[in-house]
Amino acid sequence: MAIERKNLRSQVRQELLTRMRAGLVQPGEGINEVQLATELGVSRTPLREALIALESEGQIESENGKGFRFVPLSASEFRDLAPVMAALESLALELSPPEELRRIGGQLKEMADAFADELVEHQLVITKDDEWHSVMLSACPNARLLAVIDSVRSSFHRYESLLVPEDVKVERVAAEHAEIARHLAAGDIPAAVEALKLNWMHGMQRILDNATSSYFTE
Repeated sequence: MAIERKNLRSQVRQELLTRMRAGLVQPGEGINEVQLATELGVSRTPLREALIALESEGQIESENGKGFRFVPLSASEFRDLAPVMAALESLALELSPPEELRRIGGQLKEMADAFADELVEHQLVITKDDEWHSVMLSACPNARLLAVIDSVRSSFHRYESLLVPEDVKVERVAAEHAEIARHLAAGDIPAAVEALKLNWMHGMQRILDNATSSYFTE
């Protein structure tokens, strides 16, 4: 796709993240900057800025004399991401106004009830879960924390898309979201945090159980 000429670095970064998430690039694959810049219709400058930003987020890496490449998949790294996400989102809840979390809890419960299927196409699970977690974090006043969460979530999604094809039906436990929502609505933040941590760890294991990528190593 051609990139519109505004905020080029951000658009290039987002396009590369989209390709990673869609499984259109392979872990360990080198990045041909000249070819990619031509393909996206941008100069080398915004492309390199986007690549440097992605490197700082851990999405790609650079080697002396070899340029950038997409980071290979590692089972151990993926297992590390779930507790990091759980800890960051838990902190976001703890920083949010309790009265706002009570209100949000009711909304989250409605969303969980509306999406209660236990066997769903993987891409739909990703989309719905993102919507649910975005609402859950919407009361957090710490913009820097939310930016960090967004960055780590991008890494988590890259693993998801490359490990499990988007049209594969995967198991999910809708009750986990409903439980978090109930605790928030009741004002029991510690219980909501514990339920949230379990949700992330269980979700990570469900993805590993469905993993089919030949690029996945220990």
